[in-house]
Amino acid sequence: MERLSEFFIGLLFGVGLILAGMTDPAKVIGFLDLAGAWDPSLAFVMGGAILVGLFAFGVAKRRTTSVFGGAMQLPTSRDIDRRLVAGSLMFGAGWGLAGFCPGPALVSVGAGQPKAVVFTLAMLLGMVIFEVLERRRVRLAAAH
Repeated sequence: MERLSEFFIGLLFGVGLILAGMTDPAKVIGFLDLAGAWDPSLAFVMGGAILVGLFAFGVAKRRTTSVFGGAMQLPTSRDIDRRLVAGSLMFGAGWGLAGFCPGPALVSVGAGQPKAVVFTLAMLLGMVIFEVLERRRVRLAAAH
């Protein structure tokens, strides 16, 4: 039942991304083009997502188990450090250059958009490179 629920939640998320225009790189780039023909419509999408997230996290914080009985695994760190800021800048630059962020890119891959395939492959490569460098960093820190 849990996997079926995950599938339908993911499907709902994907349909929402399509309806909101998040899978259209031109719309995303239009939203980010503050000095040109700015398209503010995605601000409403983001605002709606923030409201849903605030409500959902508010409920989740009061629970000790998930709906299906698993342990709640909420983030505990509130630190803002150099690595977080650098990662956020890279994420934003990638989003601005490509017009995709990870969720809409995966939906667009499913729709057969070649740009999304290239973006997703680059994203996966970046994740692999991060994991390799992170393991190396942890090993070096443990050795000292």
